[in-house]
Amino acid sequence: MSVNTGPQTAFSTRLSALRGAMKRSDVQAVILPSADPHQSEYVAERWSTRSYISGFTGSAGTAIVTLDGGGLWTDSRYFVQGPKELARTSGLAFMKSGQGTAEYIDWLAKELPNGATVGIDGKLFTVKQVRSIKQKFASTSLTLRTDVDLIDEVWSNRPAMPSSTLFSHDIKYAGKSDLEKLGELRSQMNTAGLSHTFLSSLDEIAWLLNIRASDIKCNPLAIAYVMVGADRVDLFTDPSRIDEETIKRFGESNIHVHAYSAHEEVLRSAAAGDKVGIDEGQVNYHLASLLKEECYVSFASPLRLAKAIKNKVEIAHIREAHIKDGVALLRSFRWLEHTLRTRTIRECEFVDKLHEERAKQPLFYGDSFDAIVGYGENGALPHYRSIPGEDAEIKSEGVLLVDSGGQYLDGTTDITRTFGLGKVTDEQRTRYTLVLKGHIALSRSLFPTGTKGIQLDILARQFLWQQGLNFGHGTGHGVGFFLNVHEPPQGIAPTMSERGKTGFVEGMFTSNEPGFYKEGEYGIRIENLVLTVPAFPEEKEEDPEKFLRFETITYYPIDYLLLEPDLLTSEERDWLNAYHDEVYARLSPKLNEEEQAWLKARCESI
Repeated sequence: MSVNTGPQTAFSTRLSALRGAMKRSDVQAVILPSADPHQSEYVAERWSTRSYISGFTGSAGTAIVTLDGGGLWTDSRYFVQGPKELARTSGLAFMKSGQGTAEYIDWLAKELPNGATVGIDGKLFTVKQVRSIKQKFASTSLTLRTDVDLIDEVWSNRPAMPSSTLFSHDIKYAGKSDLEKLGELRSQMNTAGLSHTFLSSLDEIAWLLNIRASDIKCNPLAIAYVMVGADRVDLFTDPSRIDEETIKRFGESNIHVHAYSAHEEVLRSAAAGDKVGIDEGQVNYHLASLLKEECYVSFASPLRLAKAIKNKVEIAHIREAHIKDGVALLRSFRWLEHTLRTRTIRECEFVDKLHEERAKQPLFYGDSFDAIVGYGENGALPHYRSIPGEDAEIKSEGVLLVDSGGQYLDGTTDITRTFGLGKVTDEQRTRYTLVLKGHIALSRSLFPTGTKGIQLDILARQFLWQQGLNFGHGTGHGVGFFLNVHEPPQGIAPTMSERGKTGFVEGMFTSNEPGFYKEGEYGIRIENLVLTVPAFPEEKEEDPEKFLRFETITYYPIDYLLLEPDLLTSEERDWLNAYHDEVYARLSPKLNEEEQAWLKARCESI
């Protein structure tokens, strides 16, 4: 007799262990977010708690486990992927967040008995998040506990704390020294009456101190905390992993390194008269609660915006990084085209090819996210991930969507192209062209400084809307500089989220990526990265009505095989032809004669 040792058995065992721990702790439900103690979007394996318990592997979502059930809430990017993953793993109910399904607080109030206790690990929720949950619980009979960390009890062989080599990001790329950035932060601290500010966001810490590491896959970050004072900085991380050059620089900048775990005692021991700034949207609830009330000052981190505005040195490097990224893509897609003449290619094989070609480029550090190579119906999953053995065979027909990016010491890239691989339908050509028209409309827009992402979003959707079509994700996100590929605060979105309500200013670096997805058949997305630059350079810098535009700095041709040229206006044709002229001018000097000829054919005017 065979014994079932498949995924469902493993997840059943995990859920049983968790529920046993819940009973011992006298809690009737636990909330498991997609977070680490630093509120990272992508987390190291040690904190992939929600995935470990639920089986859902998407980057966003909240799991709730009760003593006899539970569910997983996530957004529209995962409405197809989520139910499939849960069905073959934990069996938790799939909930469509924001689509009329009861949000999890309402669901808990309905499912749990009066007086039930809900547990969370306060290290995984920000101050604002806990405050919001408490406010919602106030109208129910539920009680919230913030000290419920049960995962160590149930996760056997839990991954260790990551501790990769921590190194300096050279000022020749960064453009500003750590002392310059600290000086600007301290000036803002003085204005706010602060003696210190405590930082927990990993990309802010990396940017401020010009440090990088690889503690989180695809994100060049070091797990750390920082306390910034008037004349010194205390960095909490593994001291043994810092290279000698960086240790020397830290001495010059009066940066003192301590063990990662020492940060809690520093917060507890804040002295009378200390005023410590805490960003309640970033610092976790547990840490904020360690500060004495008289030392606690709510202080929105100014680094979020400072980091988003790229300096002139960064901008120059960004353009160069995208040229070599375009060369890597060209060689990857030429290989795909040539190989498909004689055989099929598995999606995972092409993921590996993209990495291989990028790795040949100077200053390459790694991928900026797990590449999305979605053939046919897999392309209809916006955040699809190819799994070896389960991936599709790419053939010389249909539609292929490829979303990928690289981390280079001199920039971060993110590009999506959709290709027709032989015979495609009239519907696919029409919808691809509608997506392209929206992409061009956003690329050609002029707007005053401070225009919000929600005001720009409709430009990318208008042509789809005219046909009763739409897409379920935002149109654009901020991008870091050798940092996170998704970088707040700005973006282009249809709601008053942070992305939607942040005003654009010169120097922001953002994606432009409208799409369309037909479940079970195909997906379309066209993504370039754009810099926010002056629309009229002759305007005075201090002019409050200074107009801006987007400069496209992704250099790779847009596929013509899926295009319906008759749907384009003359202005749209002019934009497309000018873009392809720019692509050829940027990439051709880096190519051999055969590659130049191949690129020339794909950049011809229409």
